[in-house]
Amino acid sequence: MTKIEFIEKNIITELTRLGYDQTAVNIGAREAVSYFRRASTTSKNGKIFEDCLFHAKLFAKKHASNKK
Repeated sequence: MTKIEFIEKNIITELTRLGYDQTAVNIGAREAVSYFRRASTTSKNGKIFEDCLFHAKLFAKKHASNKK
């Protein structure tokens, strides 16, 4: 499993666990991977997943449906 696959898989799992709809989960995961590609060298050691999750949650909230 590559680093990108790890980020994507675990972001999807976490956002699904938090109750986001599938569209928001996919958008959040895509944005997390995008953030990882941009910032993987600038993040503090061991904190990149938390940073990716933070950005994924921001995008998931923006794109979540109001039906819950």
